[in-house]
Amino acid sequence: MVAAPAFLWPVLWWILFLAPLGVDFCRRTRLPWVSGRLLFLLVVASLVPTMPAGLLLALWIALGLGLLFLHVPPLRRLLVTGPIFEVYRRLLPSMSSTEREALNAGDVGWEGELFTGKPRWENLRALPAARLSAEEKAFLDGPVEELCARLDDWKITHAWADLPPEIWRFLKEKGFFALIIPKAYGGLAFSNYAHAEVLLRVASRSMTAASVIAVPNSLGPAELLLHYGTEEQKNHYLPRLARGEEIPCFALTAPTAGSDAASMIDQGRVVRERRDGREILALRLDFDKRYITLAPVATVIGLAVRVVDPERLLGGEVDRGITCLLLPRTTPGLEIGRWHFPLNTPFPNGPVRGRGIVVPLDAVIGGPETIGQGWRMLMENLAAGRSISLPANATGAAKMAVRTSSAYTRVRRQFRVPLARLEGVAQVLARMGGTLYAMDAVRTVTLAAADAGGRSAVTSAIVKAQVTEMGRRVALDAMDVHGGKGIMLGPRNYLARGFEAVPIAITVEGANLLTRNLIIFGQGAIRAHPYVFREMEAARDPDRAAGRRAFDRLIVAHTGFFLSNAVRAFVMGLHAARFAPSPVRGPLRRYYQHLNRYSAAFALLADGSMFALGGSLKRREALSARLADMLSCLYIASCVLKHHEDRGLPAEEEDAVVWACRDLVYTFQEQAHGLLRNFPNRFMAAFLRLAVFPTGRSYSAPSDALGLRLAARLCEDSPLREALVAGSYASDPAAGPVAFLERALRLAPAAEEIERRLRTSLVDIPPEVLGDRARLALASERGLLDAREQELLGRFYDLVEEIVAVDDFDQRELGTHPLPSSG
Repeated sequence: MVAAPAFLWPVLWWILFLAPLGVDFCRRTRLPWVSGRLLFLLVVASLVPTMPAGLLLALWIALGLGLLFLHVPPLRRLLVTGPIFEVYRRLLPSMSSTEREALNAGDVGWEGELFTGKPRWENLRALPAARLSAEEKAFLDGPVEELCARLDDWKITHAWADLPPEIWRFLKEKGFFALIIPKAYGGLAFSNYAHAEVLLRVASRSMTAASVIAVPNSLGPAELLLHYGTEEQKNHYLPRLARGEEIPCFALTAPTAGSDAASMIDQGRVVRERRDGREILALRLDFDKRYITLAPVATVIGLAVRVVDPERLLGGEVDRGITCLLLPRTTPGLEIGRWHFPLNTPFPNGPVRGRGIVVPLDAVIGGPETIGQGWRMLMENLAAGRSISLPANATGAAKMAVRTSSAYTRVRRQFRVPLARLEGVAQVLARMGGTLYAMDAVRTVTLAAADAGGRSAVTSAIVKAQVTEMGRRVALDAMDVHGGKGIMLGPRNYLARGFEAVPIAITVEGANLLTRNLIIFGQGAIRAHPYVFREMEAARDPDRAAGRRAFDRLIVAHTGFFLSNAVRAFVMGLHAARFAPSPVRGPLRRYYQHLNRYSAAFALLADGSMFALGGSLKRREALSARLADMLSCLYIASCVLKHHEDRGLPAEEEDAVVWACRDLVYTFQEQAHGLLRNFPNRFMAAFLRLAVFPTGRSYSAPSDALGLRLAARLCEDSPLREALVAGSYASDPAAGPVAFLERALRLAPAAEEIERRLRTSLVDIPPEVLGDRARLALASERGLLDAREQELLGRFYDLVEEIVAVDDFDQRELGTHPLPSSG
C-alpha cells in the first residue's frame, strides 16, 4: 500500500476539520453541537501519530479562541462586542417619530422568510388560497356586470368628462362605496380579494369608474373610522357612507409635501375658542392640498395636518405630530377647488384649501386622544391597502390588453399571415402573457395573506410598485402589436384610455421611484431582517448594560447568520442548486431550488451591503434599488409558484409559470451582477461575487422556443388564455370591438382551415381578384365551398373588417372651443 505524501496530511486534516463546519453552517446547526463536534475531531486528530505538531498547535489555538469567544459572554463583551456596541451607538442615526411609525406599521410576511436565506416553504404553502364567497360572486355577476354593460368609456372620457348621473346613482344604490364597511353599518363587508376583483373588472372597462369606486374603499375616512374612530363618529358617518349619502375624500398631498408627506407644513394650531357660551379647545387649520381624488364631489373631507400647541394647552410637546380629521363640506372657510384633469381620465380630482378654519377637537378621527397619531394610522392602513386598489386596476387593464392583443394578432394579417405567427410579435405576446401571470399571482397571494390577517408593509409596497410597473410594460407591448389601431382614439379604441392612465397608478400612493429606491429594501432590511431591527433597539436601550447584553447575543447570532448564508450561497452556486431542497417534485422543482439558492444570496448581499456601507447605503439609491428588485423578484416568483399550486397545478398553465419564473430569476441574477459591479468596496464585492456566483452567471432568460409555445397558446381559445384574462369584462355586446375580437378568435381556426384548403384548390386566379372578399366570391362561384363554409368565412371577414376599423371625426367634434378668428 502506497503511503500518502507527507504534504497531503495537513490538507486532508484541514478538509476533515472544515468540511463538517461547512455542513453545519449550511444546516444552521445549533452552536453547542458545532463546538462539540469540532472538539471531538481535534481530539481524534491529536491521537494520530503522523499529525504535524505545528498544525495541531494552530488548530488547538484557533479552536480555543473560538470557544472562548462563543461560550464566555463576559470576555466576549469586554474584548469584542462591547467596543463594537459603543461604536454602533455613536454611528446609529437618530430616528424620527414618523420613521419609527412607518417601520412599526403592519407586520412581517413572506419577505421575512426570504431575508433568512433559508425560507420555510411550508409557511407559504399553508396559506389559504384566495376565494370568493357566494355573496361576493353574486355581486360580481350581478351589479358589477350590469355596471360594466352600462359604461360608455368613450363618452365618459371624451364627451362628458365625468360619470353620468345615472351611474353615480347606481354606484350608491348598489353599495359600490360600501365594499369594506361592516354589515352592522349597512356595508357589504367584502374580503380584500373580493374588493380587488370588483375593481379589476371595472378597470378593464373604465379606469375612470374604477378610480371613483376605489377611493371610498381604500385609504380614506371609512377605513380610518373603522380602525380608529370613536363610536359616535362610526355611528354617524359609516351608515351614511354605506348608503352613498356621503361621498368621502382624503386630503394628504400638498404642493411641498408629495412623496415626502411627513414634511408637510399644513398646520392645525391648538387654540381656545368660545362656543355656545363656553370656552373649548379647538384647532385653527391652515392647509393647501392638491391631487385629491373625489374632492370636487366630496361631502366629507378627511384631512391630515401637523398639530402644534405653542401655548401647551394640551400639555406636553409643542409639536404634537401629524393628525387626521374629518370636515363636512359645509365647514365655514373650506374651499373645494376646480377639477384637475389627470391624463384624460376624468375621475373627480382637485385641490382642497382652508385658511383660519376653526374646528373642535372632536373633529379629530378617534377624538382628542389620537392627536399626533395620524402618521401611524396612515402607515398602518397603507400596509395592506397599497396591495389592493392600484394593483387591481393595473391588472384589470393588463388583462384587457392581453385579451385584445392575443385575439387581434391572431385575426389581423400582414404578409398573408396572422401577426401572431411573426416571431417578433410572438415573443412580445409571450412577454405579455408571462408578465400578466406574475401580476395576477403576486396580487392574489398577497390579498390572500391580507385576508388571513397579514398586514405587511414591505410586501404591499412590492405589489404596488412592481404590479403597476409590469402593467406599464404590458400596456406598451399591447400598443406595439396593435400599431396604428392602438393610437387612433375613438369608440373603437379599447386600449388608449387604459394606456393613458398607466402613469397615474405609477405615481399615486407612493411614487414607484421612491418606493423602489428607498422603501422596499430600506424598510425591508430593517423590519424583515432577523436581526437588524433588534440590534438597533438594543443600541437605543436606555439601560445601557441590558442593551449591551442583548446586542452581544444578537451580534453573535448575526455573525453566524452571515457566514451561514455565505456558505449556503457558495455551495448551492457550485452545483447550480441541483441538490438544494425543494418542497415539491416535478418540473417546477428546479424553481424552488433556484429560489432557495438566491434567497441565501440575497440575505448575504443585504448583510454585506449594510456592513460595508452602513448608513450611506440609504443615500446610495441605485444600490438600494437593485436590492429592492432582488427582493421583489424572489417574492413574486414565490407567489407564482404558490398561485399555480392554489389553482391545482393545471398543466396547461405550466408554460406561463415557467416563463414568469425564469424571467424573475434571470432578473435577480442580473440585478445582483449590477450591484456587485457598482459596489464601492471592491474587496467586499470580490468576496460577495465569489460566494454568490462561484461559477459565474449561468442563468438564462426564457428561451425563444418557450416564448413561441406560450404565444401560440395565448392566441387560441385555450384554457391558458381563459385563465389569464379571467375577471376582465367582455361578456356583453356593449363591449363592442372586444366582443367582436372574441367571436373572431373562436372562428379563426375553422376559417384558417378553409383558407388553407382554398390555397391549393383555388388556382388560375385572375389578376383583378384581390383581397379576401374577392377570393371568397371566386371560390363560391367555382363551387369550392358549401353554404356553411361560405357563411362562416364571410362572417369571419365581417368581424375582421370591424375589428381593424378606426374612428374618424369632424374637426369640430374634437375641439372644446371654436378656433380664434383670423383677425
